[in-house]
Amino acid sequence: MKSSPKTGWLPLAWFGVFMVAPMGILVAMSFATRGLYGRVEWTLTHENYLRLFDGLYLLIFAKSLGLAAATTLLCLVLSIPLAWAIATRPASQRLTWLILLALPFMVNLISRIYAIRGVLGYDGPLAFLGTWIAAVGAEWGLVLYGMVSSYLMFMFFPVYVAFEKFDYLQIEAAQDLGASSWTQLRRVIWPQLRKPVAAGSVMVFVPALGEFVIPDLLGGARSMMAGGLVTEQFLKSRDWPFGAALAVVLVAIMIFFVGAFRRWGERES
Repeated sequence: MKSSPKTGWLPLAWFGVFMVAPMGILVAMSFATRGLYGRVEWTLTHENYLRLFDGLYLLIFAKSLGLAAATTLLCLVLSIPLAWAIATRPASQRLTWLILLALPFMVNLISRIYAIRGVLGYDGPLAFLGTWIAAVGAEWGLVLYGMVSSYLMFMFFPVYVAFEKFDYLQIEAAQDLGASSWTQLRRVIWPQLRKPVAAGSVMVFVPALGEFVIPDLLGGARSMMAGGLVTEQFLKSRDWPFGAALAVVLVAIMIFFVGAFRRWGERES
């Protein structure tokens, strides 16, 4: 439904005031200079962007990209069989399963992360499991567990909706033609999951790339990620221009991957 000429400017105005304007201020600030006691001085410089090439910051960005990619991949691997199992249940049972899955997400994120830390932490009842996860995943294994636990539903629901609309007669036809399970997945199921998976990947990857609460609570100082680095510059170091440069680069990376996922999802199968 098209917006009428009288109301069509409202979403544009909202977008301009709350999205474009703050981003413009952030970009402008990224070229400013940190003054004495953390003040922002409008002496233009590109030094903030040159500082990003420091090995330490490049490593943090690389770790953030790796963590976001691993989170997205694990959410996808877990979502496909889970969505398949629920979508193929009798209709009377699906709603119950969906409510049970969504129940933990009705609790505040901070509370959930503290609950994970309380259970898997060094003094928790499943501390041995937390130690094993940390050992397997090096310094950010527990962080990855928390990320997947928090973002799984963002991947699950698009995949589940696709499976609910899926024509299962196609699988029976493929079986009748002698297709193996792998061939059925690759040639029949996967092409129809491309768009939902692309949408789910955007919804998981983008917030995971900028996440700072989960790495901070579950990984501590050893698990500094890009989102945490930006937060540190604004709240503790009081270096707002450098923090703005970090945020601008982070947003640019997110826009790049959103475009890449979108193009991949729209490709002809």
